[in-house]
Amino acid sequence: MTAPFDPAAAGWETVDMSEFMDLIGPVWQRADAAGLLHGLVVEGKHRNRNGVVHGGVMATLLDMALGRVAAEAQGGRRQATISLDLQFLAPVETGEFLVAEGRVVRATRSILFMQGTLRVEDRVCAVGQGVWKILGT
Repeated sequence: MTAPFDPAAAGWETVDMSEFMDLIGPVWQRADAAGLLHGLVVEGKHRNRNGVVHGGVMATLLDMALGRVAAEAQGGRRQATISLDLQFLAPVETGEFLVAEGRVVRATRSILFMQGTLRVEDRVCAVGQGVWKILGT
């Protein structure tokens, strides 16, 4: 059996989040050439009745990650999710490190159109698209 993935040893840092995200996390963050990445070590508390990560956990991680990428893209201004559409492609098992990456596809003065991917190593587990409203515009 291989040792569990250690995000800290791989250059990831924990991120202070909301109390809600603390229930799911800790959430990890790292910047690389693809941009800002967020990760989660999958634990037993994340499983559904089938023994794999609950889709709600995956949706929550992607929503949070895309929101943080959206905020960074527009100078840290607050924003809110208008919509998030997610397609689940592969199960995620306990002990795996689930990574969310996102990017801005198009931006207007008040709206950001986003795309994101959830992966475990090279395995794409979910993809999503969303729309974020920049608050105060």
